[in-house]
Amino acid sequence: MVRVVYFEKEPIIDTRPLARKLGAFVTLSTAELDVLERLYKRKRTFLAGHDLVHQGQEDQACYILLSGWACSYKLLHDGQRQIVDFQIPGDFLGLRSVVLHVSDHSIEPVTDIEVTEVYAFDLLDVFAKTPRLATAVLWTASRDEAMVVEHLVGIGRRGAAERIAHFLLELCARLTLVGMGSKAGYACPLNQYLIADAIGLSAVHVNRVLRQLREHGMVTFRNGYVTFDNYDRTVAFADFEVSYLDQSMPLLK
Repeated sequence: MVRVVYFEKEPIIDTRPLARKLGAFVTLSTAELDVLERLYKRKRTFLAGHDLVHQGQEDQACYILLSGWACSYKLLHDGQRQIVDFQIPGDFLGLRSVVLHVSDHSIEPVTDIEVTEVYAFDLLDVFAKTPRLATAVLWTASRDEAMVVEHLVGIGRRGAAERIAHFLLELCARLTLVGMGSKAGYACPLNQYLIADAIGLSAVHVNRVLRQLREHGMVTFRNGYVTFDNYDRTVAFADFEVSYLDQSMPLLK
């Protein structure tokens, strides 16, 4: 669905993923959309598999993901890594680095991606001109933190099958918000190794669980596409409660 913002009787349609995402928190006016547009002046592309942010990097700009998928991860001294989350269009990449000055994680494109580069002074200018947009960006950061908390609960307390089902449902909700998914399913470029690094299982175990979910008529992940064979049953099985994503309606009009 395309979000429509009404202003002076003329509908303003904005299909950019970030605008659609922020629209879940605040109904954006034309003036706010114009200010937001200023963040799109420095576009860059990065190839899959080549980090755009390195753990420990200082004074790093952040990015808005325009197209493609990325992942943020922590690298251990022995070479193992833990994927913290996956980023989809409309997400900020490395937003904390702007505030903390040192990146506490690395970011790698899962696919070729297009981003817009955003410096600290860009954000401060936007925040100064549009406090409601500043509040909306704070909402996105708080929402990301809520997802990390949910992932921690999943790794610590959910069984493997419930964990993977919950993970796929969360991606569905996030992609639906930016017009890239529905309860029927969504395109997903992740392989079993990436999923394994994100949810604390081996790739072999991920493969086995995905087969079980398919055989039980809940969800099928095949050829880069997630299909919910029975969405409601999958939600019940994973005990998925979407309220932590806080995206049911704009909180600020």
